[in-house]
Amino acid sequence: MRAYWQDSQKPRYSLLVALPLFIIYQVLEALEPATRGGELRNGADAILGSLFYRLAGPRGPLLFMVCLVAVGLWFVLRDYRKSGRELRLPVFLLMLGEATGLALAFGIVVSMIASQLVRPTAMLQQPITQMPVSTKLMLSLGAGLYEELLFRVLLVGSVAWAGRRLLGWRPLVAGIWAALFGAVVFSGFHYIGPYGDQFTLYSFVFRTIAGLAFSALFLLRGFGITAWTHGLYDAFLLLR
Repeated sequence: MRAYWQDSQKPRYSLLVALPLFIIYQVLEALEPATRGGELRNGADAILGSLFYRLAGPRGPLLFMVCLVAVGLWFVLRDYRKSGRELRLPVFLLMLGEATGLALAFGIVVSMIASQLVRPTAMLQQPITQMPVSTKLMLSLGAGLYEELLFRVLLVGSVAWAGRRLLGWRPLVAGIWAALFGAVVFSGFHYIGPYGDQFTLYSFVFRTIAGLAFSALFLLRGFGITAWTHGLYDAFLLLR
């Protein structure tokens, strides 16, 4: 278990285990009629893709996907060569099992904490609840992949780096502030756009606590397990 704990955080496992999320999301998005005109997709995916659209025009989203895969494979190959060890299938299976258990636990724990702080109200809006199962699954898995990339890897990582390097904070202090800032931004992000949630205090607190939980998980277990946990967590929430 000690070897599993260490190996599962390495890029050769952490990034490769997230690859099925990327493939399934892209397939579901391609098959979803509402996405063919760019009307419906995960918000974090849209934000990251739009940056490349401004740089490369209509080919920007494709360029974004190519760059994402290329950078990920570069990290995987570099880590694989450095380790000098063959990949082991049981590690991937254990990672998926761990993410499934964590997703179920997060749903219970986050709800309990949020309900103790704020009076519970409805979380999901009618347009989302009436979507087809395939659309809900697409949005859930896309959230696991792209929201973790945007809010945990890029946002929390850059804020923590700035706190350490520019402000001279200790790593623990910088990490706490980065996690808090990232959780608030992550929560507020869900109220943006035509498919955004209607703001309620409960949903804001709920998503802020979830953001803190995902940030802590990312720091402890890496990107792959966090992405799957987030994706399955959202799928359990939307498909129940």
